[in-house]
Amino acid sequence: MKNEKKILVFTFFLVLAIACGTKKNTFVSRNYQALTTKYNVLFNGHEALNAGIQEINTNYKDDWFQRLPIEPIEFEEKRADITEFGLGAGFDSKEDDTKKTLTTFDKAEEKAVKAIQVHKMNIDGLERNRQIDDAYLLLGKSRYYQQRFIPAIEAFNYVIANYPDANLIADTKIWRAKSEIRVDNEERAIETLKLLLVVRDTLEANLPDETKENGYTTLAMAYIKSDSIQKAKESLLLATRTLKNKDQAARNLFILGQLFAEENKKDSAAMQFKKLINFNNAPERYKIHAEIELAKNAINDSMAAISFERIQKLIKNRDNRPYLDALYYQKGVLNEQKDSTQLAISDYNSSLRAPNGDEKQRTFTYEKLGNLHFKNSEYQYASAYFDSVLQISKDTLDLRIRRIKRKQKSLVSLIQYENLVTNSDSILRLAALSKDDQKAFFEKYIEKIKKDDEAAAQLRLNQLAFGNNNTSLASANQGKWYFYNTQSTSFGATEFRKIWGNRKLEDDWRWAEKSKNAIQEKEITQVNQKNERYDLDSYINKIPTEKVVIDSLFFDRNQALYELGLIYKEQFNNPTLAKSRLERVASLNPNEELVLPINWHLYQLETTLQNPEKAAVYKNVIISKFPDTKFAQLLLNPDAKIQDEVAENEVETKYKEVYYAYKESKYDEVISAIDVILPTISNADLLPKFELLKAYAIGKSKDKETYKKALEFVSVNYGTTDEGKKAQAVLNQLEKKLKD
Repeated sequence: MKNEKKILVFTFFLVLAIACGTKKNTFVSRNYQALTTKYNVLFNGHEALNAGIQEINTNYKDDWFQRLPIEPIEFEEKRADITEFGLGAGFDSKEDDTKKTLTTFDKAEEKAVKAIQVHKMNIDGLERNRQIDDAYLLLGKSRYYQQRFIPAIEAFNYVIANYPDANLIADTKIWRAKSEIRVDNEERAIETLKLLLVVRDTLEANLPDETKENGYTTLAMAYIKSDSIQKAKESLLLATRTLKNKDQAARNLFILGQLFAEENKKDSAAMQFKKLINFNNAPERYKIHAEIELAKNAINDSMAAISFERIQKLIKNRDNRPYLDALYYQKGVLNEQKDSTQLAISDYNSSLRAPNGDEKQRTFTYEKLGNLHFKNSEYQYASAYFDSVLQISKDTLDLRIRRIKRKQKSLVSLIQYENLVTNSDSILRLAALSKDDQKAFFEKYIEKIKKDDEAAAQLRLNQLAFGNNNTSLASANQGKWYFYNTQSTSFGATEFRKIWGNRKLEDDWRWAEKSKNAIQEKEITQVNQKNERYDLDSYINKIPTEKVVIDSLFFDRNQALYELGLIYKEQFNNPTLAKSRLERVASLNPNEELVLPINWHLYQLETTLQNPEKAAVYKNVIISKFPDTKFAQLLLNPDAKIQDEVAENEVETKYKEVYYAYKESKYDEVISAIDVILPTISNADLLPKFELLKAYAIGKSKDKETYKKALEFVSVNYGTTDEGKKAQAVLNQLEKKLKD
């Protein structure tokens, strides 16, 4: 009887297994396989895929200062696998899965492959399991996110070819188009999407709204990839008719507003940003930045005032703390537009103090602060802010960063010259005083620093006493032991020093000689301290007395003032400061070679400032003292072509000819030609160019020692020019090779 029951049970399950297998086209088997595929294998696969997408969205960081990409994902360049075909790694029975750490997308692909391999019901050339097309779609999506676009396209093509009437056929075509865009085949993607969306819409096909949104969003991606911005806007407008996918819909609205703003269509841009702000289901980050963009695109003062009030309300809302850096920055921009400079600076500083601020946002804030100080001629502050930009920014190829770097380089030179002038003036002023006046000056200075040191010491004692009282109160309940009371121990230490002096913590510390050593050490320390800060002679001895040193200070100071005048005039377009520096150096009896350029630049500055009487003074100096120069010729005959310029053009032509000969490896010819040309050149700017080219030609045709001497000549004689610096750099490389 028992055996019969076992046989019956076994027979029942055997019949059930056969009935639910993949080889029989029965109602039970079809529904069983479809049910198992959907709610077991594919369910787990979709969960893994969604987890991977969620991870991408969490880690992706938008750059709100650039146009956002339609799909918030970053793919590594040249990662697409163009050689791999077939269903994927899961179909290779020889692959050792234990050697590979699976990502969420790997797991999703694995589940899709399992569904296809285990649950497919291809009977009489037709697939009877209605979930297999979903499995291929999951397979293609998984490969897409793994950046294996060619295998992904193959999976999508399999669905389109074998399941033309599948429920998800439209979604599959959209995903295939996305993959085509990623492999730079956007034209085919556009063609496919037009057939799907435009033709089917004309035939009034009932595509779901979410499918249409995804289709037009993908079509916009393809148009942007092909630089068809106008058509991309049209597609995004169609994609935002319905807002089913809240994340992508909000992103589409924001990008649409950015596209209109790029074309300076501020009304249209504001319309899209307002639509996004009023979109209740939109993520908060899009709404906040839409408010900021709305403020940027304000077309009049009233709209700017409304945006200002809205941003103030957003700042007061504690929920918006993650966006305070951007909100304060935009508030500062609005204040700056109203010429409320101090309020703008306050807002920019608040932006910098915001916790967890974005690094790129900080670079823009530092740049704004630098520009404000630069505008106010506060160049040292401006330099500090520009330096902060360069320290934070990692994108050295960005044109904005390169522009700031150039400005910062000029500011560094300017600050160095200003510091040189200040230091030289101070030293020369002291050197000009009599010994008694020098002594009186430093005695007063020493008295001042003594008072400052005493005040600082007293403040420190007050702070210690305040801290000791607090400590005593705090430790009152901790016990009665002597060393728990810091006030008592401090008093005891003072009494110990009164009786025993300063003694080291060592054996036999009571011996008298220990006290003597301590006193000697104390005296030595006091003498050193006195020599460092309070010794009058140490200051007096540092003042230069030799004429050579003082003359060098005069020369360096005058040269720095002249360079400052040129920097303010040519680079920073600040005629007022340029004029003050050049006028000062003109009053200090500069070297003869500076007189002509100083008067020329002052003439140009006074002409720019519309001071014809003062300009005439400098003009007369140039004409009377330097009548044979090209500057005098230009002042006397401003419309005439100067002969020197003609000669200079001829020399430049000769340089080009020699340079082309060098490129053609005619090195001996180059050396001979330059030797003939050099005595005829009067333009000092062209001399180092010829000398460096001659050195290069020697390096190509002569021995290393001759080459080295030629480079040394250029480096020594033209050290301040670009050519001299290049020659020195080559010399350094040669010496390094010799050492190696």
